[in-house]
Amino acid sequence: MTVTVDGAELYCTVHGSGPVCLVPSAIGTAPYERQMTPQLSDHLTMVYVDLRGAGRSTGRAADLTFDRFAADVDAIRGALGVDRIALLGHSILGMLALECGRRLPDRVSHVVAVGTPPHGDMNALGARSAAFFEADADDARKRRMRENLTALPPDPSPGQMLLAQTPMRFHDPTVNAAPLFAGAVSRPELLMHLSGTLAATWTITADPASLPVPVLLTHGRSDYTVPYDLWDGIPATLPDATFRLFEASGHQPFFEEPERFTAVVTEWMASRVARPR
Repeated sequence: MTVTVDGAELYCTVHGSGPVCLVPSAIGTAPYERQMTPQLSDHLTMVYVDLRGAGRSTGRAADLTFDRFAADVDAIRGALGVDRIALLGHSILGMLALECGRRLPDRVSHVVAVGTPPHGDMNALGARSAAFFEADADDARKRRMRENLTALPPDPSPGQMLLAQTPMRFHDPTVNAAPLFAGAVSRPELLMHLSGTLAATWTITADPASLPVPVLLTHGRSDYTVPYDLWDGIPATLPDATFRLFEASGHQPFFEEPERFTAVVTEWMASRVARPR
């Protein structure tokens, strides 16, 4: 289905039944539809949405703001004919989900952030990622990473670089991640806008009281791109935040621990039934 909002056609796919959970994507819906545990669709209506300027959606990436994303989400909610929806944002897109919850507390019932950093300072995140990998990763993982980087061509594409970073992104450093990202649509201008503009000054700790919706923060123990300990002490400062660590996962616990991920998300959502406002 597509939803027209402010001149942009937003492409969505819908799977399952039950309460609606919207999953935004900056690389096309196919990789998330493939990686996300299908068990979630037994409990939730999973709606995968290409951001404006991403995948099959139209519109300009430069037009994407936190307010614009919230308006897009609300339009999709209206098109689906439901009063409230949950949001599940992966990696930096968790930032969008959290800010949407801040802006639409009457429309967003729950926010699940997966592998999301608590701030958008990419230089600081990169330094912490490298330091955590050096201190925590075992020799086999480090060796695999060196071999992958050595095998890269002189001017690797973003996709090639992503696959080379498998030892930093997955609990199993030898996993063949290529099929998981088949069909990914990379839009450098959108990724630069997300990380360089929207994320530049963002932090979850700014005005925490204005984020009233229940928040579930999920992280993989072997996520070396966004170390889990960046969140130390932060959940307690938020009005209603729960942190869950997945010991056998990297950056995508919904793929590496599907049964536990499904149980954690659905049980948490049931325990945090949104109160009417």
